[in-house]
Amino acid sequence: MADVLPLVEARLRTALGEPDARAAVTFLGTDRIEVLRFTGSTDAGTGSGAGAGTVTGSGGEIVRYATLGMSAQPMADPTAAVADPVAGPRAELVLSVRAGAADTDKVLRPLAVLAASPQVEGLVVAPGASLDVGGPLWPGAPFTSVLVAEPGGLVEDLELDAPLDPVRFLPLLPMTPNEAAWKRVHGAGALQERWLASGTDLRDPARKSVPLD
Repeated sequence: MADVLPLVEARLRTALGEPDARAAVTFLGTDRIEVLRFTGSTDAGTGSGAGAGTVTGSGGEIVRYATLGMSAQPMADPTAAVADPVAGPRAELVLSVRAGAADTDKVLRPLAVLAASPQVEGLVVAPGASLDVGGPLWPGAPFTSVLVAEPGGLVEDLELDAPLDPVRFLPLLPMTPNEAAWKRVHGAGALQERWLASGTDLRDPARKSVPLD
């Protein structure tokens, strides 16, 4: 299983370019999790790239943060009596934000915490799920949780030799506390429709909550 991560990093480099920074975090009882930062890409504001529909925005440089290490082991069904060491879904997390408006580099540790959650808490992270970090994603951030979006738009799935499941690269969409509470009642699809209808720039690190009345 040690051969999975070099393949994952190679796929990230192919899709996002060379990382310009990386940080490693090790939690007690878990494998090491790295977070890679990719900068230099631009965005014209024509799509979220994360399964949430069209967004507005004036373009500009995008910073992307991707975890590396979450996919080293398959995520286990928390109801299973014994975890399968080979078969099971594998994933990494990707967060995209506009550069320069906030100290978003402080998101590295919260992302590592989320990436370690399948090992620590026995979670299976999948599209439509909400992940709470217990505080602002970065200093002053209006977001304390993220919505896991559909993969495939930014980084293609990485196929592995059978019987291993492919690695999916799951985009994370920051949510304000109000949005997270509304999503719990109405569902992920309804919140994404609200974002789409309002032309929400999901990469704006200082955006306000979408109207939910």
